[in-house]
Amino acid sequence: MPKGIYLTIFAILLFTTCNKDEPFAPKNGKPIVKAESFYSVLKNENITYADGLSHDESSTSSFPIPLKLDVYFPNNNSTNRPVFMFIHGGGFTGGFKHKPEIVDMANYYASRGWVFISIDYRTTEELGIIQGMTPEELLIYYRGIAPQEWIEYALQGAQTQSQVMQAIAMYLAQRDAKAALRWIVANSNTYNVNTDFITVGGASAGAITTIALGISNQEDFRSEITISDDPTLATTNLNETYKVRSMVYFWGSNIKLDVFEAVYELNQYDRYDLNDPELFMGHGTAQDFVTPYDEALELQGIFDSLDIHNKLVTLLQPNGNPAGHGAWDAIVDEKGLSELTFDFLIERQNLSVE
Repeated sequence: MPKGIYLTIFAILLFTTCNKDEPFAPKNGKPIVKAESFYSVLKNENITYADGLSHDESSTSSFPIPLKLDVYFPNNNSTNRPVFMFIHGGGFTGGFKHKPEIVDMANYYASRGWVFISIDYRTTEELGIIQGMTPEELLIYYRGIAPQEWIEYALQGAQTQSQVMQAIAMYLAQRDAKAALRWIVANSNTYNVNTDFITVGGASAGAITTIALGISNQEDFRSEITISDDPTLATTNLNETYKVRSMVYFWGSNIKLDVFEAVYELNQYDRYDLNDPELFMGHGTAQDFVTPYDEALELQGIFDSLDIHNKLVTLLQPNGNPAGHGAWDAIVDEKGLSELTFDFLIERQNLSVE
């Protein structure tokens, strides 16, 4: 795909808010979850999981800001809980972790025995003002925030400064989501999380980030910048590793991996192995120039070719018409998104259900 096409997609987004059939033996045994809402839900809000470099409207040099997440967990005595980390959408230009639909999903899962974690991450809102900057000035301005080669690639195809910022924010979102996952592993004992049962999901930009998180290697979107350029990396639990079991994708695309491959001249799927995560996709067919249904079909074809289990559910509006972008109220076979994904995770992670 030509470079200009990537940035065209960035601009569109700007205006939008292994074969796993082999036996698996988790080290701590299978978690037990409930088929129906059973537990009251506890919540810890605005926990700092890392710091990240940022700009505001007047800054000439970057400064650290705290990155936050919310934890929803069941009021029970279980010491063996699965975890679901969710990444909000917003076109990499905004969005927030406490979107009502995400809160509803968090309560659905936590009331059934999961730990559900919703994260915020840096977007273009944390990238300051670059109006009138030359490419050389911009490289200095964003040093430590994004790799030089990523910035240079964005500049090659950008038609506007907003597109440049959005492309850079794509990198930030990925770096931050990986830091949040490492925080989950580092704090697994606090919330009695079984790290053999990690699910990551997201909507729109969050789904784009989810796909790249599940498929990229541990060091990707982490090791392209040194701690000397970005001292906040030291706050991101760099010694931790994680293994994602399942990915949940709502109306997203594969674009971030496309850009990563173009910047670094590699094919991420060539590095995909049988231990990488399976995929649930919920995507509607209503005409959508933001994240078209063809993106889901493309991903399905890739996963099928790799013999990795995946499921694509074509979303419908409650009235039965095709759903489009942001179809949080979608109904398929009388089931909403939470129930559809619940069924997938129970089956594919082979969880015990009461």
